[in-house]
Amino acid sequence: MTGPTCAMEPVEPQSLKKLSFKTLKRALDLFSPLHAHFPPMFTFLCLCLRKKIRMSQKFNAEYGGIKSTSSQPLTHAKSGSQDQARERSGPSNALALPGPENSKDPQNGGALIDLIVGPTVKTKGLDGGLSEKSITIVSASSSSERNFSTSAIMERIPSRWPRPVWHAPWKNYRVISGHLGWVRSIAFDPSNTWFCTGSADRTIKIWDVGTGRLKLTLTGHIEQGRGLAVSNKHPYMFSAGDDKQVKCWDLEQNKVIRSYHGHLSGVYCLALHPTMDVLLTGGRDSVCRLWDIRGKDIRSKVQNDALSGHENTVCSVFTRPTDPQVITGSHDTTIRLWDLRYVKRTATLTHHKKSVRAMALHPTKNCFASASADNIKKFNLPEGEFMHNMLSQQKTIINAMAVNEDGVMVTGGDNGSLWFWDWQSGHNFQQSQTIVQPGSLDSEAGIYACSYDVTGTRLVTCEADKTIKMWKEDENATPETHPLHFRPPKDIRRF
Repeated sequence: MTGPTCAMEPVEPQSLKKLSFKTLKRALDLFSPLHAHFPPMFTFLCLCLRKKIRMSQKFNAEYGGIKSTSSQPLTHAKSGSQDQARERSGPSNALALPGPENSKDPQNGGALIDLIVGPTVKTKGLDGGLSEKSITIVSASSSSERNFSTSAIMERIPSRWPRPVWHAPWKNYRVISGHLGWVRSIAFDPSNTWFCTGSADRTIKIWDVGTGRLKLTLTGHIEQGRGLAVSNKHPYMFSAGDDKQVKCWDLEQNKVIRSYHGHLSGVYCLALHPTMDVLLTGGRDSVCRLWDIRGKDIRSKVQNDALSGHENTVCSVFTRPTDPQVITGSHDTTIRLWDLRYVKRTATLTHHKKSVRAMALHPTKNCFASASADNIKKFNLPEGEFMHNMLSQQKTIINAMAVNEDGVMVTGGDNGSLWFWDWQSGHNFQQSQTIVQPGSLDSEAGIYACSYDVTGTRLVTCEADKTIKMWKEDENATPETHPLHFRPPKDIRRF
C-alpha cells in the first residue's frame, strides 16, 4: 500500500540563455561595488563633491584676498579687538591689514590697520527699499598665512608686447672664393655696384655686386685688414689694419694717397660720418681717434683731444647722420656716447657683462642694438636709454651685426651661426648655420663681418673659411609655408 504523495507546483520552463543572464546580473549586483563600479546615485554624489572641492580651491586662489567689511565708519581697533572687528557686517572701503598682536601703534602694525584705498562706489539693488551697498575692495595681507601678491592686479608686460612682423626666410645663393685668409671686413659702394672686403692675406679685393666677380685687388697693408669704409661724398676708400695704419685710397687712381699715423697698436674698427668729413678709428690702444679726411688729422696728435676713456680695446664704432654723436663699444663691456662738438663723453652704458664686439644703428629710427656674448640689447638715442633685450640668446661670441630698413636684423657668431631677428619685437624668426667650404676645418665656421647692400635686399657675410657668402630672401616663402611661431615673453630681464 503506497503512502500519500504531495502535489508539486509546475515549474515554468526557461531557456538556458535567460538563466545565464540572470546569473550574470546577480553577480554584477553583488560584486560590482568591490571593483569600483558604484551605483549611479553614488557616482553622482562623488562627482558633485569633486566639483564642489574644485570650485572651492579655485575660488580661494582667485578671490582669497577679497573681503567685505562694514559700511559703517570703522575705528582703529586696539589690542584684543580683532575678533570684534571681523564680526561687523556690511561692506566698506577700508583695507584691513593685520599686524603684530601686541603692538598699539597703528602705523607699526596694530591688530587692525585701516587704509583708505579709494572712494566708495555705491550701487542700488532691484528693490528700491534695499540699502545701498559699496563694492568689495581687494585687501592685501602682510601675514605669512596669506601669500597675496600685487602682481595679480598689475598689468603684465606681455599684454603690451608687440607682435613681430612676418619676414621671409633668408637663403644662401652664392659663395665667392678668392681670399687666402680670414675675411675680416666689408663695405659697400654708395652706388651699390660693387663692394670691397679686407682679409688676413693683407689684400683688399673689390667685387661686383651683381655677378660676384673679382674686379680689383689692392695691396698696401702689411697685416690683416680689420676695417673698411667708402665715402659717399668723395671717391675715397679708407682701410685700417693690425699694422697700426689707416690708409686713404683714391678709387680713380687705385692707389694710396694718404696715411694716418697715431694709433699705438692695431686698428680694429673704422667708420665715416655720413654728413661731416670726419673719419673715426678705434683700436687696441683703447682710444677712438678722429681724422679730417680733407687733409691732416685734426684731433689725433694731441692725446687729450682723442676720445679716450675706455679701459680695453675699442672694437666697434658708428656715428649718427643727423647728430654729431659717436658711439663706441669696447672689450671693457661698456658702451660710451660722445659729443663731437666738445669731444666729451656724454654717457656710459654698463648693461653688458661681456665684450661689446658689434653694434648696429637702425637706418630710420633713433635707436641702436649692441651684441655681446651675454645678450643683444637695444638702446634709444641720443640719451642711450635701455629698451629691452632680444627674446633669445645666441650663446656665442657675436662678431658682426647689421639691420636693414625692413626691420630685419642679422647677427653672425663665432661658431658660424647666423640668426635673423625682427627689430621691433626682438623675436628670432630664423636660425641658420654656415657651411664651410670643402677642405676647411669645422672650426673655421666663423662669421667675422656682415653687411646689407644699399637696398637692404642682399646680405654679404665674411667668414673664417676664406669665403664670402651672399644671402637673399626666399621668393617662394609665404606665411602659410613658413608660419610665425611667436610666444610673448612671460618675464623680461631688465639688464
